[in-house]
Amino acid sequence: MKLKVPVEITINGKSCSGEVEPRQLLVHFIRENAGLTGTKVGCDTSQCGTCTVVLDGSTAKACTVLTVQASGSSVTTIEGFADGANLHPLQEAFWNNHALQCGFCTPGMIIAADAILRNNPSPTREEIRQGLEGNICRCTGYQNIVRAVEQAAETMGGG
Repeated sequence: MKLKVPVEITINGKSCSGEVEPRQLLVHFIRENAGLTGTKVGCDTSQCGTCTVVLDGSTAKACTVLTVQASGSSVTTIEGFADGANLHPLQEAFWNNHALQCGFCTPGMIIAADAILRNNPSPTREEIRQGLEGNICRCTGYQNIVRAVEQAAETMGGG
């Protein structure tokens, strides 16, 4: 019999609870227990950033956090960014600037970009590039991603 631990996490404003093995990663809880598949499992080594979420107001790679560590916390995933049918300005900017191809890295990139803009509403291109370090895109070459963050900064009143 495997040991199970009760957890309760607020994900995108909704309570999600369950019993998990102490070694379960937050990314798996989000995908399996909450049914939110926008948060991806990419490398399992915290190198790619596809699993990036907002955990209690700060970005975190959900493949490096145990679910039991996040119990009692608030998590925002990419599914929590849109307001109903209205996309978040970053989502809209990624769409408008062709900053995605396969889309696998996009949730983590958008969450990382949001952290950049929360800390600096008018970042330079170099600051955007530095802020996106730790998030890997294998398709776009980053130019359009940087342009999308610049456009979102303008749209959100910082650019």
